[in-house]
Amino acid sequence: MDNTRIIIGCGYVGQRLARAEQNHGAVVRAYVTRPDKAQQLSEKGIVCKVLDLDHTGIAIDLDCANAVIHYHVPPAPNGNTDKRMQAFIKVLDQQALPARIVLISTTGVYGNVDGGWVTENSPAHPTSERAQRRLDAEQTVSSWARRNRVKLVVLRVPGIYGPGHTPEARLGQPVICKEEAPFSNRIHVDDLVAACMQAAHITAPEPLYNISDNQPSTMTDYFNAVADHAHLPRPEVISLEQAKTRLSAAMLSYLSESRRIDNRLMREHLGVTLRFPSLDSGLADCFTHLEADH
Repeated sequence: MDNTRIIIGCGYVGQRLARAEQNHGAVVRAYVTRPDKAQQLSEKGIVCKVLDLDHTGIAIDLDCANAVIHYHVPPAPNGNTDKRMQAFIKVLDQQALPARIVLISTTGVYGNVDGGWVTENSPAHPTSERAQRRLDAEQTVSSWARRNRVKLVVLRVPGIYGPGHTPEARLGQPVICKEEAPFSNRIHVDDLVAACMQAAHITAPEPLYNISDNQPSTMTDYFNAVADHAHLPRPEVISLEQAKTRLSAAMLSYLSESRRIDNRLMREHLGVTLRFPSLDSGLADCFTHLEADH
């Protein structure tokens, strides 16, 4: 395995990962959907080309022989299969084999467990279409990797937050009262980047890791904490019954699931030492950056 990292989908997380990998001496190449985005990233020092997985009529040479591929492309916004992953597999079939693929997936594939703890051995039971698409992506690339004897590491990730990526705009909407609010989970972007880097080079990785901080809480706790750190009023509190007529279908879908993510394998086997083990420490970092930028 050489020191080349290929990032497919270089957005908020991918750009931070690219910088971190470059700082550790890796050769990084990124692929994004739009030519203007590729140009912007190239001007920032991230070598970037175009790979549009919705339109893959033209073959592209990823030059990924013996490299590590980080796949960060979300599925298309409809259906229960991931057409983009299917297209990516067709691209991979034209390439020399990579050494490893690190896939960003979601803890949403576990579905609702009524607030129970979830480990890597918990069954996947996705209830939303978006989670079904993610599980389909896992299964599609897993089948390809087995056939081609390529190491695959799946990182199942909950809500991601970080500097410039906190939900102040959402604070005008109500939240569920604490007694009825389901459990949810989060990870600071820098800790996710650390997990991606560990997954790329650890000698004998497990096929699957849950990625999360040490503090499962509720979305109500999260929005209240963001309000406090941003010095903004806390959101209005309503009941779950009231939410059925006042919140969006997307938010109600999130609220229909409750689980707590066990991150022990991430800490003890993948070797990730969390910089931001709690929401309070992570948000303090976010808003310190915000103040510095101003």
